[in-house]
Amino acid sequence: MSGPVAGLFRSLLEEMSGRNEFSVFIEDVQRRRILRSVLEAYYADAPAEVIFDTNRSWCSRLPLLAELFPDSKVIACVRSLPWILDSLERLARRNHLQPSAIANYHAGGTVYTRTSALAGSDGVVGYAYDALKEAIYGEQAVGRLILLPYEHLVRDPRRVIDALYAALGEPVYPHDFSRLSFQAEDFDRKAGAPGLHAVRPMVEAVPRKTVLPPDLFQRFVRDAFWEEPGNLPAGLQVL
Repeated sequence: MSGPVAGLFRSLLEEMSGRNEFSVFIEDVQRRRILRSVLEAYYADAPAEVIFDTNRSWCSRLPLLAELFPDSKVIACVRSLPWILDSLERLARRNHLQPSAIANYHAGGTVYTRTSALAGSDGVVGYAYDALKEAIYGEQAVGRLILLPYEHLVRDPRRVIDALYAALGEPVYPHDFSRLSFQAEDFDRKAGAPGLHAVRPMVEAVPRKTVLPPDLFQRFVRDAFWEEPGNLPAGLQVL
């Protein structure tokens, strides 16, 4: 579930760019200060020493994050693409009376057009996938990017979470992986996608059959490039 900070960064960068005539009055030192102040002001009331800000676009902003917040890290949560698309198609079918923001409120099409739109570079899934590849193969990946595969998490949540704390340099504390609770009903309803961020109380692998036609499912099977060690830069952290 994405927070607003990354979007504010994007809007400010555009407004401070050469498309506006007043950009001649803004130096890079001021741009850095303004962008840093957005995150600092947004979380000014948070007592925690470590902040987790969620947005799929951070993977496309590693150079900016490295400059503004040298100690920052990005946790990229990844999952096999056909199962992500399967989940979104299931959601669309459950909410057939409410066209969703995920599909730009478009009510027509078929499972093929819906899936293709989601997986395209401008789609919810495709954009995040492209941003992930940009991050993995960029200069800041090693030491700043942490890859967290969904399949590892649901099979052995304790090991993965302990490894995540170690990667972040934070002390480990006990978690109850059988009694999770998360509420995002207002957000999901506004997006026309009730249940989008529903979380089951237990972290576990739940086998299921896909609702995608076989040829459509197979189209995305090989896109999980991170599952092949030779495809990743040496030293990249994978939990």
